[in-house]
Amino acid sequence: MAASFTFEQSIAFSPENAEEILRSIPALPGVFALYGQQENAEPYLTRAADLRRRMKRLLAPPESQSRRLNLRDRVARIEYTVTGSEFESTLTLYHAAASIYGYAEARRRLRLHTPTVLRMTMENEFPRVYATNRLSRRGLAQMYGPFPSRAAAERYCDAVLDLFKLRRCHEDLAPYPEHPGCVYGEMHKCIEPCKQACTPEQYAAEAAAVKAFFDTRGESMLTRIGIDRDKASEEMEFERAAELHEQYQKVKAAASLADELVRPIPQLRAVIVQKAAEDEAHRHSADAAIILLQGGCLLGPERLSTLGVRAVKEQTSVGSSLFAQPLMLEAVPLEGEAADTTNSPEQRARAVLERLEAAASPSNDVAMLSDHLSLLRRWYYRPEKQRAGEVFLPNADGGWPIRRILNGTARVVLGDPKPMADTDREAAKKIAKETKTRILHEGRPDVERVVPVITRDKQ
Repeated sequence: MAASFTFEQSIAFSPENAEEILRSIPALPGVFALYGQQENAEPYLTRAADLRRRMKRLLAPPESQSRRLNLRDRVARIEYTVTGSEFESTLTLYHAAASIYGYAEARRRLRLHTPTVLRMTMENEFPRVYATNRLSRRGLAQMYGPFPSRAAAERYCDAVLDLFKLRRCHEDLAPYPEHPGCVYGEMHKCIEPCKQACTPEQYAAEAAAVKAFFDTRGESMLTRIGIDRDKASEEMEFERAAELHEQYQKVKAAASLADELVRPIPQLRAVIVQKAAEDEAHRHSADAAIILLQGGCLLGPERLSTLGVRAVKEQTSVGSSLFAQPLMLEAVPLEGEAADTTNSPEQRARAVLERLEAAASPSNDVAMLSDHLSLLRRWYYRPEKQRAGEVFLPNADGGWPIRRILNGTARVVLGDPKPMADTDREAAKKIAKETKTRILHEGRPDVERVVPVITRDKQ
């Protein structure tokens, strides 16, 4: 069985008080379970876009001649958790199903399938690379993914192997000089360890170069070729520089076939930002839900307040900073009140990420890892317009881009600013001129310095 999961709310149910109980259920998205009279009986578990409406369909008095499922006389307890997004609902439903039914049944109910990854058999005497959807503890460090499909993984694998001479055969090699070889050897795309055409050390060096390419997403090879290309240009060997540049473009094209999310599975790290769930305690708050991807496993969500976060997107079409339309959730201190720097948005974000990272631990549960990767793949590889929320990968030094994450939380909570209406520039200049004349006529020269600034900004 999976780790225990507990719903946030639990209510005893009886048909006599059904109307009052159903009124207390929030009309918000979430996951719920209906438990029967017997403690050992399996509950009815599902998610809903509107908890109250869905439970009314199941627990209200049944209509005559209706074939709709009705559990009014069988339910003794209602448990539910309010969620803020589809991704959070799916993750919550998975944890609840795994806790109640076990991993196998949870996987079947949510139709989860292990995503395709690339496996490099570095423990073999003659390593090779192949696409697979079977995870193993022993080879997890040499697995790269997740990919959106097997075709995408194989396309990337073939493009990378075309840059090297690693073997592509599936057999367990027992090299001897009379080995017939294969077509890749005849095309000079393999250094043919089967025929003992290379030493074990030479093949190991080739395998290490391929692994470095996968580990750095091509940067190990691009950096070397770039240095050689610049050196050839300085020495005026232009033909050599042109060849290296063509090779550089080919390597870059091969590396671009893998999404930036593709990493060694133990090194998979990301911050996923979603809308936070609403409830009575946070109904009027502007919070986001932070979900951490650590080592391929999903942790969270944790609430992060966006109070004090600015996400400015100026409307440059009007040509004036006075007409910028920022998205702002900032606490403005009162007169004589010092600004609170001990609880800045950056500090809150770091504290949330530290709590999530502290809760993370290396998991040997390959089944749960597989399911979390499936949930991630299902959400991440959607078309961008259909993917709610935002995702942020760590910086090159391993730290988190705190400012970008905060801007992303403000965008998720508030949405992008709406386009401004077109401004009539001539009318604006006329109004500014009339305002200046009226102010001067009224004998208020103290504002004479302000109006010309407005007029210049309008121009």
